Amino acid sequence: MSEHPRLYGIYLFVGDMAATLAFYRQLGLEIVEISETFARADMNSGACIEFGTADLTRSYDPNWRESDGIGTNTINFELPSREAVDAMYEALTGDGHNAHLEPCDPPWGSRFALVDDPDGNVVGLHSPRTRTHEAR
Repeated sequence: MSEHPRLYGIYLFVGDMAATLAFYRQLGLEIVEISETFARADMNSGACIEFGTADLTRSYDPNWRESDGIGTNTINFELPSREAVDAMYEALTGDGHNAHLEPCDPPWGSRFALVDDPDGNVVGLHSPRTRTHEAR
């Protein structure tokens, strides 16, 4: 294969579709609900985030099994500013979502925070990097 693979998207398994879609809509995603068991958000990068229930997945994948714990991967979103990271963190945690990591200033130069979505997925909030850290 001479071409590199292109990221199509991320698929999240959802326990409570309404709660999950409310979380990601609050984050700013425009979500299309295709059915009671499936929804999709097209990202400006060309990739998408899809949301599906366990029942939907079981309908086509007899080998699928539910996770036995919280994953360690992070879904990361860039917000327009350092202040926007703090504001989004406050809005999401203020609505009762689990505060995973308060806003901080890690070595790579972004303002950064982590919040858990309703299904326990860790969601990273990043500001753009400052010029002093762009080369890292």
